[in-house]
Amino acid sequence: MSETPERLLPHPLTGQLFASPVPPGTGWPEDPAAPDTPVAHTARQVRELAATAQDVDQLNALCSVCSACERLVEWREDVAERKRASFAGEPYWGRPVPSYGDPHARFAVVGLAPAANGGNRTGRMFTGDRSGGWVYAALHRAGYAEHETVSTAGDGQALHGVRMIAPVRCAPPANKPTPEEKATCSGWFDREIELLPELRGMLALGGIAWQTVLAATARMGWEVPRPRPKFGHGAVAWLRTPDGRDIRLVGCYHVSQRNTFTGLLTEQMLDDALALAAAPVE
Repeated sequence: MSETPERLLPHPLTGQLFASPVPPGTGWPEDPAAPDTPVAHTARQVRELAATAQDVDQLNALCSVCSACERLVEWREDVAERKRASFAGEPYWGRPVPSYGDPHARFAVVGLAPAANGGNRTGRMFTGDRSGGWVYAALHRAGYAEHETVSTAGDGQALHGVRMIAPVRCAPPANKPTPEEKATCSGWFDREIELLPELRGMLALGGIAWQTVLAATARMGWEVPRPRPKFGHGAVAWLRTPDGRDIRLVGCYHVSQRNTFTGLLTEQMLDDALALAAAPVE
C-alpha cells in the first residue's frame, strides 16, 4: 500500500505514523503478522490456513490479515479511512482483530465481533469502547487482568489465565454479521479452541456467543447436550472434549451499553458469571 505522508497519522501511544488500515508488519503494537503472512481469500482457505497454525500466536497472525469476506473487508476499511470525528487524528487498525490473552488460558470470554470504532480502531479485542471497559474492569477485579482500564494495543495490559475470543474477527455493519460470514470465520474460531488444551470454562457474552460455542464444539466432535441448552444469564451447559475434559459453558448478558445502562446487566452479575466460568472443574 502506497501512502502519502499527509495520510499517515500518529499512533496515540507510540507516535509512530501509520496508514489506515495498517499494513501488516509495519510496527503497530501487538501486530502478530508480517508483510508476507499468508492471506485467506475464501472460506476454504480460512480452514486450510487455520489448520497449519501450531499455536495461538501463529493463528492470530493468519487471521489478522484475512480477506475472505468481501463485505466485511470493505466495511472495516471504509470505517478506518473515514473515521469517527472524535478519532480523526489517529490511525485505525482496520484489519481483522486477533484474539487476546493468555495462550495457556483455563477459561475464555467469547463475544461476537469487534466494534467499528473500538477494536477495529485499536487493534485489540474489547478495547476502545465502554463495553470493553466493563469486561476488563471485571477481569481486573477478579485478578485476571493487570490493569482496570485499557485504551489501545500496546498500553501495557496483560491477561492471566484467560483469553478473549470473537466468533467474527472483523467489525460488521450494524454489528450484525451474516450467517455466511459467521460460517467463514468459524475456521479461525474452531482452531483456536483446539489450540487451548488447558481450557476448562467459557463465558458466552450473549445468545449469539452461546449458540456459536455450541455449534463449534459439535463440529469438533465434543459431547454437547441434546436438546441444546437455551441461553440465559447464569445458564450453565456442560461439554466434554474428545480427550475427556469437562468444559463449563456459562451464559452472561452481553456487556452492551443498552444492557449496562438499563441495569439488565450489573457489575455484580458480570462478576458472578465470570467467577462461575473461571471456577475449577474437577
